[in-house]
Amino acid sequence: MRTSRRFGRAAAAVLSTVLFAPLLAGVPAHAASRDKKTPVLPPQETGFLNRSIQLQGVTYKFQVYLPEDYRRPETEKEPKKGQTKEADRAWPVILFLHGRGERGSEGMWQTQIGLPQQLRDHPERWPFIVVIPQCPWRHFWTDPEMLQLAMSSLDQEQREFHTDPDRIYLAGLSLGGYGAWELLKLYPHRWAAVALCSTGIFWSYAPDRWREASTLPAEYARRIGRVPIWLFHGTDDTVVVPRESELMYEAFKAEGGHIRLWDYQGLHHDCWTRALNEPELPRWLLAHRLNVQGLPIHDKPDKPEPQLPALAERIVIPLHPPALKLPPTVLDTYVGVYFDSNNVPVATIQRQGEQVFLKNSQGDVLEIMAESTTTFFYPTGSLTRLNFEHDSQGRVTAILYRDDRHEELWEKRK
Repeated sequence: MRTSRRFGRAAAAVLSTVLFAPLLAGVPAHAASRDKKTPVLPPQETGFLNRSIQLQGVTYKFQVYLPEDYRRPETEKEPKKGQTKEADRAWPVILFLHGRGERGSEGMWQTQIGLPQQLRDHPERWPFIVVIPQCPWRHFWTDPEMLQLAMSSLDQEQREFHTDPDRIYLAGLSLGGYGAWELLKLYPHRWAAVALCSTGIFWSYAPDRWREASTLPAEYARRIGRVPIWLFHGTDDTVVVPRESELMYEAFKAEGGHIRLWDYQGLHHDCWTRALNEPELPRWLLAHRLNVQGLPIHDKPDKPEPQLPALAERIVIPLHPPALKLPPTVLDTYVGVYFDSNNVPVATIQRQGEQVFLKNSQGDVLEIMAESTTTFFYPTGSLTRLNFEHDSQGRVTAILYRDDRHEELWEKRK
């Protein structure tokens, strides 16, 4: 009996080690030996997180995005005297409303395009907490209950993550922009700045609103005041016509608002892919905050302003830069087969008259045009650039391929 008891204790010790060793792996020794009253919290999850909210007995699923360096205050080390905890930093927050095609009830589809796509492609540009609710099928963002859903989701996540009340921003595209305009009108003192793509106030499902085209934009402008607004629209948009953004721009300009409109020449309804990829956009948002009266101001503490000055800026963005005409003798120097680092042929440059074409590894043949004597672009409006590199004798040796997210070198073989 005595022997059996010793064996039982030994087995229990081994079992305890097997079960709990993985849990303690990676935990600092001082954390494992803390007083039992001090909780050891798990690392803060970041990225896209599942959330839900209940309104009038209905549960809605949605997403919230946390930047990678967001941390809970409790997980931070105690600061030195005179310093504040990094985790006590109040983060700016964006409420983003998706378009018609991302409606649903699973709570995730709305993270596929628009701002969520940019959070994946360029997280370093977007130091924001982003609240991303989802509008269910058979509903529109302009429905009163959907506007309540958007604001309640924002309020819930602001409480949970202790966001900065002076840096709350609003963004929307297409159908989501319809709803964003309503939130902007209903709560004009809530937003430090707003960015809207391919949208307006004349809802496609309410065509009678166009009868008020001469008065309705001015009503919004008077109600919203000088909240800074940046509109983006494709000139070839046939879903939400560019006239919608033009009318809002003209109304805010007449009322002394603070508005920018960028027209993307040759782009269609999905101009948000280009617009939200503008590196200036997140910087522009962060340049604005609210003052104690809830009015937008410049983020310049040394130059306090009670309210933003009037501004009306409209710019037409060309689809691509003007093409440079190069002589055939120069174009011939680019002709050849180019290989990637794995010695796989990935591009063949060909010339036909004064035109240059690139045949990729899939067999697609695409025209490329000269931006300079060394840089070529695709006339489709792509941000991709092909930079031809030369040796000391001026011979082309490689292409440095650059798209919006990465670059790679393709060597030319004789």
